[in-house]
Amino acid sequence: MLAGWVAVCWDWLMKISQKLEYACRALAQLAQHHDGRTLTRLEDLAQREAVSANFLVQILNDLRRAGLVESRRGKSGGYLLARMPAAITLRHVVDAVDPSLLQCSVAREGESGQSVRHAWDQISSALQQALDSINLETLAHNPGGPMFHI
Repeated sequence: MLAGWVAVCWDWLMKISQKLEYACRALAQLAQHHDGRTLTRLEDLAQREAVSANFLVQILNDLRRAGLVESRRGKSGGYLLARMPAAITLRHVVDAVDPSLLQCSVAREGESGQSVRHAWDQISSALQQALDSINLETLAHNPGGPMFHI
């Protein structure tokens, strides 16, 4: 029953930040061109995804600190995935750039507080499981593919 409720209310529940969206798009690009050694320039990533290079570099720095991408400086520098695309899940991305998405802020006060908090904890857990089930390989090789449902 809970999974059905989450599916019905998904659009209403989810407020994906622009930062998280851009992180996913940049990582999907890096995954599409991943061979373990070829760097992708910041300008190329920004152009392919129609994202501001200034904002994207901030996001890529968060992803680098989280161990999801590697970077090289200099004229021939750029970015590449630090792991295989199948080993990076959307949960890793959320944890790196927008961890508040997975935090439950519902209090346990009042007569119904405990049961309401329990319901939101279940929803949070279902979201975490869904994020764990989708990896960059899926995003990179399934452009315009089916929507994911939890």
